[in-house]
Amino acid sequence: MKKVLYLLPLLLLAACSEPMPKDYAAWVNPMIGTGGHGHVFVGANVPFGWVQVGPTSIPQEWDWCSGYHESDSTVIGFSHTHLEGTGIGDLFDVTLMPVTGEVIYARGTEEDPNSGLWSYADRTKQIAEPGFYSVPLLRYGITAEMTATNRVGIHRYTFPSDETSAIVVDLENGGCWDRAYKTGITQVDDHSISGFRHSTGWARNQMVFFYAEFSRPFDSVELIRKDVRVSREATEEQVRFGRFGFKTAEGEQILVKVALSSVSEEGARANMAAELPGWDFDATRAAARLAWNRELSKVDVETQDTVSRTIFYTALYHSMIHPSAFNDVNGDYRGADGEVHHDDSFANYTVFSLWDTYRAAMPLATILHPDRMQDWVLTMVRIFDESGKVPVWHLMGNETDCMVGNPGCVSVADAIVKGFNIDKEHAYEAIRASVMLDERGQNLRKEYGYIPVDLYNEGLANDMEYAIADAAVARAAEALGKTEDARFFTERSHSYRNYMDPETKLARGRLADRSWRTPFNPFMSNHREQDYCEGNAWQYTWLVPQDFDGLVEFYGSRENFVARLDTLFAQKTEIEGENASPDIAGLIGQYAHGNEPSHHILYFYTMAGEPAKTADKVREVYETMYFNNPNGLSGNEDEGQMSAWYILSAFGFYQVEPAVPRYWFGAPLFEEMTLKVSGGTFSITAKDLSPENRYIQSVTLNGQEYHLPYLEYTDIYRGGTLVYQMGPEPACWFE
Repeated sequence: MKKVLYLLPLLLLAACSEPMPKDYAAWVNPMIGTGGHGHVFVGANVPFGWVQVGPTSIPQEWDWCSGYHESDSTVIGFSHTHLEGTGIGDLFDVTLMPVTGEVIYARGTEEDPNSGLWSYADRTKQIAEPGFYSVPLLRYGITAEMTATNRVGIHRYTFPSDETSAIVVDLENGGCWDRAYKTGITQVDDHSISGFRHSTGWARNQMVFFYAEFSRPFDSVELIRKDVRVSREATEEQVRFGRFGFKTAEGEQILVKVALSSVSEEGARANMAAELPGWDFDATRAAARLAWNRELSKVDVETQDTVSRTIFYTALYHSMIHPSAFNDVNGDYRGADGEVHHDDSFANYTVFSLWDTYRAAMPLATILHPDRMQDWVLTMVRIFDESGKVPVWHLMGNETDCMVGNPGCVSVADAIVKGFNIDKEHAYEAIRASVMLDERGQNLRKEYGYIPVDLYNEGLANDMEYAIADAAVARAAEALGKTEDARFFTERSHSYRNYMDPETKLARGRLADRSWRTPFNPFMSNHREQDYCEGNAWQYTWLVPQDFDGLVEFYGSRENFVARLDTLFAQKTEIEGENASPDIAGLIGQYAHGNEPSHHILYFYTMAGEPAKTADKVREVYETMYFNNPNGLSGNEDEGQMSAWYILSAFGFYQVEPAVPRYWFGAPLFEEMTLKVSGGTFSITAKDLSPENRYIQSVTLNGQEYHLPYLEYTDIYRGGTLVYQMGPEPACWFE
């Protein structure tokens, strides 16, 4: 194996000041993933921005976790925060709804057109593109347009002639799991307001402050109070809605700017003054598109396959919505301890769906967004300082503890090993302390050497993910010369072996007395109470990216391993159980591409010396799991992870092992690709690529023959030239 020193160069990507020569945003279709279970955000934002301003619909059901679904055209208003592709609905803070006439201040129901503020949207005239959203509201005859900066959303509403026109600020209605418990609106002057929305939901203590300016003075102001629904910190009536009235002429446009802060109303006002002091909507829209083009230009694709190009750039777009900025322009932010902190030496972020994103989205960011990745890791370490552990699933300054394992530790360890410019000793202290906590079943793991499934729900899934994090910590310990820690955590990362049943050859729940859970059905999934998390035995058997050799040894030989892996894809495409998890989607046999625990499995073939089988399966996924239509994703987008798999795989490689800085070869998708990396550019050429010529025949790196089955991270970030020679027959070019 080639030995290299992983040192991140000081040179980081900087946004250029010239306009982009290509309009990459034109190749994005934001409607991909709006159907099925994609749960993608639709609206206006800038890459990784605080604000995601867009429509929110009436339904508070699973497929409306982002507030939008292609099957429904209701709109209760345009909210300033949304989640991208999650399986739980939250946020939808500070919702604006333009109206005319008398309305009921409520979310409403579709069965009763007058039951709330809502209107049908005319989606035949909808415009959705990076940084801009527009749609007519049929009930009111109003056209809504919006764009954004990092911390400010700006709306432009075109009204009919009406003396009862108004813009309603709704602080009541949030996401599926979110309920406001403390709200307020203050009129600052004749055209400005400020306020706050505190809510509890998936994240239990969310605090959003806002400042808003209107482009003309109010003709009337009405504040509406309602009983507090969640009596957590307040019991009196509070302002939940504000109606700001205008007498409008036909076609009159009224603009509203709304700035957000997690710190204070004053912070929101300062954010607006810094980012959007003026009223030029079209210039703001152009700036948002330029911001997207700068980020999208980090990968330049040359291809005749325009459909795949659209899918690719949409995936790139979706991968850059979260994590979201979570600090004010002056460096203030609300920490994981609920207190306000000041530090302008880094950018603080939120929305860390780490159980999903540690697998591909974070490794992708180490290539394309090293500057942001550094801030994300610094944020995770700061969360440890403030709360005592590295984040699991962090949202709006709150730990949700959603999903299983210690996924944040994997991403921090990966940054240590890849040489990011952070305090590595302190970062290591954070991940070591986090994986040694006694919470969430880890005390049982220490006592038994594994988590007995009769003592802890989803015990097998938790343990197997903890094992992955342990391996990542071990690799970080190795990089820092901590030999004893490396040995300890490597050994503990083998805890998954307790679940490997030599009779069924599958991962199976084990009880405290070391007997197997019975009865055993490898196709069974129970979404609420089971040994697995969003999976079954067939999927979890392969959740061992940290110990490939150990998994091969379990099957006796590489030949046996490959044969057994073949059976995964040959099983019936069916998940059994009355309460099976809907996340187990995108099935090829029992391989589930629609959910993250399967994402690395296809690359096991290359690791086992069968790269052609990886190429075949990866191309099958390209062709059957990603489409240029609303049903274009096979599962939840999950904060960009589903897209990140596609992006990395399209490069022709994928990082499989936790905190091991190498990317295993698979199946390049395009003839020419150029990546902007820390050291300049990294160009990828697939010579003679075609549907028939799908197999890599040979590889050259910087003009030299290359005989390894993977690329080192250093080979990529330093810049260079990678050339695949493609052909119609399977080949194995590596030693």
